[in-house]
Amino acid sequence: MEPKIASFEYQRVTVADGVTLKVAVGGWGSPIVLLHGFPQTHLIWRHVAVDLAVDHTVICPDLRGYGDSDKPIDTDGRTYSKRTMAADIVALAHALGHERFALAGHDRGALVAFRAGLDHPDVITHLACLDVLPTLDVWETLRGSAAIRGFHLFLMAQPPGLPEQMISATSDAFFGHFLNIWTRDPDAVPAHIRAAYLEASRRAIPSIVADYRASATTDVEHDQADQQAGNQLQMPITVLHQDLGPEFARLAANAWQAWAPQAELATLDCGHLMAEEAPGETAKALRTLLTR
Repeated sequence: MEPKIASFEYQRVTVADGVTLKVAVGGWGSPIVLLHGFPQTHLIWRHVAVDLAVDHTVICPDLRGYGDSDKPIDTDGRTYSKRTMAADIVALAHALGHERFALAGHDRGALVAFRAGLDHPDVITHLACLDVLPTLDVWETLRGSAAIRGFHLFLMAQPPGLPEQMISATSDAFFGHFLNIWTRDPDAVPAHIRAAYLEASRRAIPSIVADYRASATTDVEHDQADQQAGNQLQMPITVLHQDLGPEFARLAANAWQAWAPQAELATLDCGHLMAEEAPGETAKALRTLLTR
């Protein structure tokens, strides 16, 4: 049986151009949308979502191209831009009856959340970005040993064809590699959840690659335009990172404060998969954000 978030209801919601997203909804109160990263699905939030659902309406979708959401073919390099994916999330919340909502994202989901905050500032009440740098800063940072750790960004940025073939030839090893190296606690992703992630990713290789390719092309163009225009995020923002040392902490602070002067940064004692490794601390940080 496919894993689910306990006590949450599941449905499919059409957002744009016939694209439908699978979404889990639970709880009551002011709404917060939680977005997953790579190579996961909405299940990364299975602990945090239940915690927040005590007094919030919690909405956990699979992003377009991931999990059981639709995976349209990328024809123009914009199908999986963060602008398009952010518009999906706004349309999803509106379809569920929420004109304004808080938004938290991890990894790829954090980049979608970042773009939603810039494109829809009147809709996003609070913003949380977990363990990611803004796109422009990512590409500036990927040098030396950092480029080795981020090899997958360069691989999936290549023109269509080769990356899809290479990943398809060894998909479980490829996706499983990141589940292995991105967690300090191997028990944080139990076998049945890991299997669900691998199975979902196996079915989504073209769309996952398209998502990453957009971050090297279209997303860069969009972020550069906002940077040149001096656009910034003005809503209350929390940024969480794993503890990678003081040099990275300074880099992250400079990067985020350039985009969000009011951002509050904190580190958690865990690996990259913080919603699964440190769900209590993650939920506490989100609750603190929602009081601001």
